[in-house]
This record gives sequence, C-alpha cells and structure tokens, in this order.
Amino acid sequence: MKKQLAKKNKIDKVDWIDIDKDWNKTTASKLTFVDLFSGAGGITKGFELAGLKGICGLDWFDAAGKTYKRNFKHSFVEGDIKLPEKKDEFYEAVEKGLKGKTLNIVAGGFPCQGFSLAGNRIVDDPRNSLYKELLEIVKKLQPEFVVCENVVGIRSMLDGKVEEMILKDFANAGYKMNVTVLRAADYAVPQKRDRVIFIGNRIGKTNYYPQPFLDPSQYITTGEAIVDLIERNEDAAFNHVPTKHRPDMMEKMLLLEEGKSLYKGYSDAWRKCPWNEPSCTIKENHGGVNIHPKLPRVLTAREMARLQSFPDDFIFEGPKNKQLVQLGNAVPPLLAKAIALAIIKSYKS
Repeated sequence: MKKQLAKKNKIDKVDWIDIDKDWNKTTASKLTFVDLFSGAGGITKGFELAGLKGICGLDWFDAAGKTYKRNFKHSFVEGDIKLPEKKDEFYEAVEKGLKGKTLNIVAGGFPCQGFSLAGNRIVDDPRNSLYKELLEIVKKLQPEFVVCENVVGIRSMLDGKVEEMILKDFANAGYKMNVTVLRAADYAVPQKRDRVIFIGNRIGKTNYYPQPFLDPSQYITTGEAIVDLIERNEDAAFNHVPTKHRPDMMEKMLLLEEGKSLYKGYSDAWRKCPWNEPSCTIKENHGGVNIHPKLPRVLTAREMARLQSFPDDFIFEGPKNKQLVQLGNAVPPLLAKAIALAIIKSYKS
C-alpha cells in the first residue's frame, strides 16, 4: 500500500520502502546518530528500537534532560545550543562517543516559529535561529544522513518559502533532501499525529520513506492502548497520577462528545479522545491536555505515553506538569523507528 499525506495541490517525490517484514525482527546496527532538540528522547527511543546506536542527545529543558539521562546510556548535553561553550561540549561528547567511527545520522525537530519575509527574502529572526544552529552543526559534523521533524504547518509558512529555503540550504551543504508528511497511526502508533519529515543524505543514496503498513481499518485505537489503566491505582513511579477536577468540570467532561474540545477556540487542547479510533494529537498547551474518553478527567502522563507509543519502562522525570509538556512535544518512538528502518534500507540499497 502506497499513500501520501501531501500538501494540498502538491505532490511530493517520495521513494517508499517496505519495512513491514523488518518491524518485529530488528537487529543491532552499526549506524550511529545524535538527537538535537531531543526533548525526552522520542526520536532516540525509536531509533534505538530499530537497532541504531545513540551517541549524544541535546536539549535545554531540564526535566527532559533528566528523563533522557534516566532512559538512555549514552551522553546528553543540557543547555542552549546557541552558546559556543555548549556547542563545544556537544562536539566533544560526540567525538568521545564515536571513538573514531562515522557519524551516520543527525536527527532533530527544530522549533519553527519566527520565520518572516523582507521583500521576497526570509530574514533572520532570533526565534528561528535554532534552525540555523541545526544547519551549522550538520555542516560541522558532516553526518551521512539528516532527518528533520516538524509540524505540518511549516509547509505552508510564508507560502511555502520556508520549506524551499530548508531544501536549498541543505542542498548547498551537500545534501540531497526529500520531504513529505507521515501519519503516526500508519506505523502502529495509537494516534492520528501528522508530522513533516525531511530526509537528506550526502552519499548518493535514495532517501527512502517507510511505506505505511497499517490502513485505517487496522489502526490501534485509544481504547486498545489504555483500557487496562482505567482500573489501575494511582502510581507516581509509573507516571500514572490522575488529575483531580472540580465537580462541575467533571460533569462537563463526561457530557462532552468524543473528538470535541471543551472550549471554543481550542483546536486540540482539552479535546476528548475517541475510544474506538486512534487518539487525536496528544498535546500539552498551558495545562490543556487531552480528555479521557471514559473518565471525567484529563489523561495521565502514562496514558499520554501509551498514546505516544512510549514503552511502559520509559519513565518521565520532573513534576507532573513537566512530564505532560515532555509528552506533548515528543516524537512518537514508533514513528521514529519506522523512519530509522527506512534509512537502514537506504544504506543497503
């Protein structure tokens, strides 16, 4: 089955590759990667599930850093990527971790706010400088592949000029890059989360994308993912701490129709997840998280982790509100696993 979630009136050039047969029998790979803007480590976890070897993660968020260091054995650098001393610390950690081996992949989901135009030219803005930092690190480390993840809206930013700039910048850096939109539910994630994925390489390989192996009739539903947690007692060590709401709020949640938001003006926050379908996009927006389909409360961090496809032994650090932020920002590990398996196929092609 080949399908694309492409920008309206635009057809992406995508080379799909079948990963279905490799999904449940992954083996250790010699391919190495680093994860920029790693957050809690959704990409890292997915890449490791595909057999790749993590070298270093980097993020500024202290709670996410504690989570990353708890769940992975390799290095992590916490701090502002724009600071020269932090970049140097990161480069040193990467060199030490590689032990003379090649760095195969730089992955990262850079923030996309702040792009603006002056005439027909995209101007520098402090808020989009993180993209420039990613580009600088790629030029410095010269990985063989680059994987960038972002929200779907980046494709239409400035009438498509941001996407054109990214493709041009990486082409100038020596990377043939492709881009399309992947839906997490196509890869066994119980969530309808769409993400733009840029894949580029400088070694003459085909940029394969993972061919979807589930169709909508086979999607994993919210209910299937979290039904066993309904009867589970509160367990802080398991990140399963239900939020206590006022009686009037609980009543509103019970009466709310699945798929609808509790407040007008919110597109995803305070939205009730559907029970018999994959979840709507998991988000944390200033306390506005997703509502449980059956219970009069918002989802716990562990329920969000299940819907993001994190395994149960992946424990999130920090207070509950920071756990929810980490989860809302995370790339679903199984989506990252699918991308990594496609890159392994690229190497073998």
